[in-house]
Amino acid sequence: MTNTTPIKRIGYYARKKTIDVTEGTISNSNKFKKFAVDTADVFLFLFNVVRNTFSRGFEFREFTKQCFEIGNKSLPLISITGVIIGLVLTIQSRPVLVDFGAETMLPGMVAISIIREMGPVICALICAGKIGSGMGAEIGSMRVTEQIDAMEVSSTNPIRFLIVPRVLAATLMLPLLVLYADALGILGSWAGANIKGDVSFVLFITQAFGDVEFIDLIPAFIKTFFFGAVIGLTGCYKGYNAGRGTESVGIAANSAVVMASLLVIVVDLIAVQITDML
Repeated sequence: MTNTTPIKRIGYYARKKTIDVTEGTISNSNKFKKFAVDTADVFLFLFNVVRNTFSRGFEFREFTKQCFEIGNKSLPLISITGVIIGLVLTIQSRPVLVDFGAETMLPGMVAISIIREMGPVICALICAGKIGSGMGAEIGSMRVTEQIDAMEVSSTNPIRFLIVPRVLAATLMLPLLVLYADALGILGSWAGANIKGDVSFVLFITQAFGDVEFIDLIPAFIKTFFFGAVIGLTGCYKGYNAGRGTESVGIAANSAVVMASLLVIVVDLIAVQITDML
């Protein structure tokens, strides 16, 4: 009896270890399958959006409506954000530049910072929160109330009617919002420079745009199109694939914000690497 007990224990632990390894392998296999299915679903959704974008029957009226909705509803928030960006950059940078006797570099430095990085990224993150969540909640509500199902039953293509206008509107409106925020940011910087000094508006603008080069403006402007496309696609995808319960609307909106913000940062990182190679 005393000799068989350790053998039984060894057999028990060996079977338990085998079961744990098997369960772990099955769990990892299920996670990989879910990841593969989700990835394929994302690419299929993207393919459908691109295909319907270049097909006949473009919903121009819905597109202009979405452009107005995105631009009009985002203007107050973008205005405040642009002015604050310029003010904060100027107030934070001015004492350091004064210590080094380089105060005249302030307009150019702030303008380049706003145009190249601060304006596009911060505006995109704010629009990810406002536009992305709005699209996720709106499309998700249509999924929950079975409006999308009704469109499919009535042979109306929901991708063409709902998704494509929203994605295109976000892609085209975000660069305009960023340009508007950049202009207000430079104006806010001029206001910040006059808090402890006296700088004329013409002199400040001349110095600011005198240091901005072509390579500073074009890459920053181009990447805002990708920011808008990422925000529109993420918001619509999360809403279009929302669940059936009412809580799915909130989940779709929240996950759209998180995913769009993360993708904006990833796209910005890639754009910075490409710009450095130019």
